[in-house]
Amino acid sequence: MSPYLDMTHSQPNENLFDLPPLALTAEGLALDFKRYYASTLGRDRDCRSTYYPYRALSLVMRDRLMERWKRTRQAQEEADCKRTHYLSLEFLMGRALCNAMFNLGVTESAASGLHQLGLHLEELAASEPDAGLGNGGLGRLAACFLDSCATLQLPVKGYGLRYEYGMFRQTLDNGFQVEGPDHWLRDGNPWELERPEYTQRIQFGGRVDFHQDDTGRLMAHWVDTRDVLAVPFDTPVPGYQNDTINTLRLWKAAATDEFNLGEFNAGSYPESVAAKNEAEHITMVLYPNDASENGKELRLRQQYLLASASLKDVLREWCRQHGRDFSRFAEKNCFQLNDTHPAISVAELMRLLMDEHRLEWNQAWAITTATMAYTNHTLLPEALERWPVRMFQALLPRHLQIIYEINARFLSEVASRWPGDMARQGRMSLIEEGYEPQIRMAFLAIVGSFSVNGVAELHSRLLSEGLFRDFYELWPHKFNNKTNGVTPRRWLAMCNPGLRDLLNETIGPDWVRDLGQLARVTPLADDPAFRERFRAIKHANKEALAQLVARDCQVEFDPAALFDVQVKRIHEYKRQLLNLLHVIYLYNRIKHGDTADWTPRCVLIGGKAAPGYAMAKLIIKLINNVARVVNGDKATAGLLRLAFIPDYRVSVMEVIAPGTDLSEQISTAGKEASGTGNMKFMMNGAVTIGTLDGANIEIRDQAGADNFFLFGLTAEAVEARRHRYDPQAIIQAHRELAEVMSLLESGHFNQFEPGLFDPIIQAIRSPQDPWMTAADFPPYIQAQAAAAAAYRDPEHWTRMAILNTAHSGRFSSDRTIGEYNRDIWMLPAVKPQPR
Repeated sequence: MSPYLDMTHSQPNENLFDLPPLALTAEGLALDFKRYYASTLGRDRDCRSTYYPYRALSLVMRDRLMERWKRTRQAQEEADCKRTHYLSLEFLMGRALCNAMFNLGVTESAASGLHQLGLHLEELAASEPDAGLGNGGLGRLAACFLDSCATLQLPVKGYGLRYEYGMFRQTLDNGFQVEGPDHWLRDGNPWELERPEYTQRIQFGGRVDFHQDDTGRLMAHWVDTRDVLAVPFDTPVPGYQNDTINTLRLWKAAATDEFNLGEFNAGSYPESVAAKNEAEHITMVLYPNDASENGKELRLRQQYLLASASLKDVLREWCRQHGRDFSRFAEKNCFQLNDTHPAISVAELMRLLMDEHRLEWNQAWAITTATMAYTNHTLLPEALERWPVRMFQALLPRHLQIIYEINARFLSEVASRWPGDMARQGRMSLIEEGYEPQIRMAFLAIVGSFSVNGVAELHSRLLSEGLFRDFYELWPHKFNNKTNGVTPRRWLAMCNPGLRDLLNETIGPDWVRDLGQLARVTPLADDPAFRERFRAIKHANKEALAQLVARDCQVEFDPAALFDVQVKRIHEYKRQLLNLLHVIYLYNRIKHGDTADWTPRCVLIGGKAAPGYAMAKLIIKLINNVARVVNGDKATAGLLRLAFIPDYRVSVMEVIAPGTDLSEQISTAGKEASGTGNMKFMMNGAVTIGTLDGANIEIRDQAGADNFFLFGLTAEAVEARRHRYDPQAIIQAHRELAEVMSLLESGHFNQFEPGLFDPIIQAIRSPQDPWMTAADFPPYIQAQAAAAAAYRDPEHWTRMAILNTAHSGRFSSDRTIGEYNRDIWMLPAVKPQPR
């Protein structure tokens, strides 16, 4: 019998929930801390680990979140308001403790209370592992969005997967990336609340039977399935000092039965637990390497588990409040699909409404297309997911039938609009025909959604003019832009306390909620006293970053040097290689004695390469080999340093962003959808060197052309040049690039590893190089020279840095979410009742 049955003979009254408010004073926090530490965790004076004090403090803060969390849920339910459900396979939340304290407004009280007990808050906070449930920008964006939704008091719930192992832990072995397990849940997670009473049963495999019901209607029944349970774990998402706590619900896969008792009794122990192991593997690891067929199948299982469990959860709550009346469902709900990964939600909502709730096709389709909204995050066609039809047939046979029906009806609409245009129908079909027919998931998301948005002005324009042009011509009203943003709470107020305090003193603290107020700092860029204070804060932040680099990279950075930083996922289009070629160019100048008017420079590169991405991993190896040569050469002392920081993650970026002078945003134009690291650096007073790509364009517009180092081909020029690209001629025409290539090809950086970097050399020289690294190298070194010259004038550089911070208001995720809400979600702000 389930322990989660409704109570029948007893019903708790309100007195059970009527508790006095928890104290936020230093004394109150310290008292509760001692109770948790001594009684709940059973620690005593002999404990020397920082983990248990961290755990006790987390429980103290969770209690404070919990009382506000319950009031938020009650207020949203009583308002019977429209809600948005944000579906994402990634949520890169980072550490929660400091974020919770900051948003509750108790950081100073907690630090004071701990100090009375002989403890230091910084040491406890450092004990928390990063919740690495994302690969990079996509997952961190989702986390920023949830922060802003709570701060704006919008009823938005995040839905994702609770991966047992997060993004892999990256170490280096002789310069090569080595992936290790990131078992972030090894010691438990004090921030989550298991909700087994809301467990959902998820089906896979089987077959579809049809029979007529008592009204004569033909009904589909998905039978003989291999089922998995999705168990929800809720994490509180606090708004900034407003008593609103929204929810992130993460699903864990579990077996329906612990094991097959008959097989166990027969002596077949491995077979008896096979179903359990197979089920739990679904959420075991973040984004498995899908190079193999098994990997691809597991990824599809992950996506479907997220979609099905989340949609069933929403429908469960709807039926609890409204019964089986779906007439107002679309009026009260919106599903935001964060990239193509949750696109199967379109077919799943249709299945649930038709097969389980007995709606007709037209009713179900009207609801689906009025509630689904799709955000695209990529301009790379290869990143738009396609799934083999045969895989769908084996795993999701009912969904395949529904997708074929959606496609037939959709192509009829296309044919009506463009009669006889079979080529267009082939381009727009949800099924890509061929030897191995594929389902185009991005097309399914577009057809099933009422809104399709890009994430930067250039990205959205290129979607409508290129990747999705046919769909834009059919439904221009669906397409819109929502330029990304990042939360100013974590990415300025929390991670840069020196600058935060200066801003608070200068313009007051309201900028934390309204980042546009930073514009009031603009006139102070011409104030020598303000520039001096700003520069001193930056220097202190650089000292902290230098300590991090020394600890993790064993490389000494001089805080007086230009800190030149590129940290992001390692990918050829992001062009860490172009940055490295510039380092080799500088090294070559030093070796030739060309150091007049030199600007000392410390270059920091960091990021993870996908385990199956051989070229990206080879680039990491080259970076480390070049670093070993450059740093080991006495001629470079005081002039040039290069380091690769291993295991780049949110908590590391919280140190890097405040300490950076020059932000490298150098992707091939037309390839980066938006970027968000560029925004974090800008907020913290870094100056950008970059191409006209993604949100760089808008950053340059806001900061001013004089406060941005621009170089490189535009997106249009890249496309125009693609069919006549001749890197050999470019190399021959530019002495600097020829000398860099000569150093690479001579094996100077791999003297004991002959031929190792030949694939990189061949890629640079190839006319088919889609990233056009050679073409952008000459203007890149010119822009770098301009940056170096500007840095030699401290007053001028500080003025540029201040203006970047002052003009970063547009890149708050509060602004982004405000636009989502205004144009797509249309949610009311719901305030919890005060105590």
